[in-house]
Amino acid sequence: MYGLTEFEENELSVKIENIVASIDGISKTFDLNRIFAEVKGTEYDKKKFPGLVYRVKDPKAAFLIFSSGKINCTGARSLADVKRACDTLIEDLKKVGYIPIGPKIIVQNVVASADLKAVINLNEVAGALIDDIEYEPEQFPGMVYRLRDMHIVVLIFGSGRLVITGAKNTESVNKAARRVHEKLSSLGLI
Repeated sequence: MYGLTEFEENELSVKIENIVASIDGISKTFDLNRIFAEVKGTEYDKKKFPGLVYRVKDPKAAFLIFSSGKINCTGARSLADVKRACDTLIEDLKKVGYIPIGPKIIVQNVVASADLKAVINLNEVAGALIDDIEYEPEQFPGMVYRLRDMHIVVLIFGSGRLVITGAKNTESVNKAARRVHEKLSSLGLI
């Protein structure tokens, strides 16, 4: 129904930490007061935040629902979980009278972690990758490595851990992790 593919782990031990997605096609507007009054698992305080928070426990995810009809999902760890959580949301919104007009999930950001299984000398990496990195160890213990052609940012830590952000799909996460591994290997840094 949503055209999503499942994530497969690779040899770098890549783990999806969070998927942020927007959901379109449920309604052009929402009555947040009505949803808050009739749907369990919601939080709404217009004075603190303009949207309604709807939490799903299984799979664990949270939705931010706005009166404009916009919905954002965060906290899911797989594409299948995003879809299952969205199905739960849709079922609860149907009970309040919202009939989806062709729901569509659009992944905005996939955040993942990976382990290169090697200690990394970030000073050496900084010397080798001058144009593509930001490294200020006095301010932040990791290095910011921009894969500009992929529009992905990878945080590299001396422990060999990576945090990958900005990807739109899980395939790009894997590709980014492999690229960092290959680049550091080719330079003799791991």
